[in-house]
Amino acid sequence: MKKLHVLGTPLLVADYDELAAQCLAWARAPRGVTLEFVNTHIVTMHRHDPGFRETMSCYDHLLPDGMPLVWCLNRAGAELRDRVYGPTFMRRFLETAPAGSTHYLLGGSAECGARLQEIFTQRNPHLKFVGSFHGRCGADGLLEGAAEKEVVNDLNRLAPDFIWVGFGTPKQQAWARRHKHLIQRGVILTVGFAFDANAGLKPDAPLWMQRAGLTWIYRMVTEPRRLGPRYLKWNSLFLFYLLWDGLRGRAWGGASASDTAC
Repeated sequence: MKKLHVLGTPLLVADYDELAAQCLAWARAPRGVTLEFVNTHIVTMHRHDPGFRETMSCYDHLLPDGMPLVWCLNRAGAELRDRVYGPTFMRRFLETAPAGSTHYLLGGSAECGARLQEIFTQRNPHLKFVGSFHGRCGADGLLEGAAEKEVVNDLNRLAPDFIWVGFGTPKQQAWARRHKHLIQRGVILTVGFAFDANAGLKPDAPLWMQRAGLTWIYRMVTEPRRLGPRYLKWNSLFLFYLLWDGLRGRAWGGASASDTAC
């Protein structure tokens, strides 16, 4: 799989099936691999905020989670039919994960975690959840109290194949940055909203809105106080940088050699 960039952010060109197969291969490796599903908000923060860009340097691969990113990548020759949307990937992967694969849930409420385990073990009886943590994570990526050490010890003792992280942006990225080097193995997937969406605790946009690149509008309408200011700021900045870089022929294109290894 190749990588192309949008506004300087290297994105892995893949579809759902390709990513699922690659995740199974990464899970067999004797080291940790970090994945993030990025939308225009995260790409713009990556471009605009040096501190956040440093935080994101802990990720091995970034996936295009939003349709506007897919449109940009296709202008660079990606030939993608769809995005790799975090909630959809989590659902498809857990429904079809092979027997013997192990999973750990990190984030969300206790109710959310219980629902996720119930829903997906019903759909895939071979699925094995080996542990979870549903406490608070600070903006610096630290877990509250004794959980900070206990969770890392848990992850290394249980050695799950897949670690699903749902603290939301930017906490989950800060957690990954702070802990990646402490975790001996496993595929770490920071998926945020995918927890609540798949647990049925928050509604997701209708498919027609998703295909039209309007998921952000649906989410902003359903959570205006929390998401309204965020989307207005970062989506406006995304358009500004897209125009600014586009005038110089730098809005999208091939990633650097250091970003293309998979």
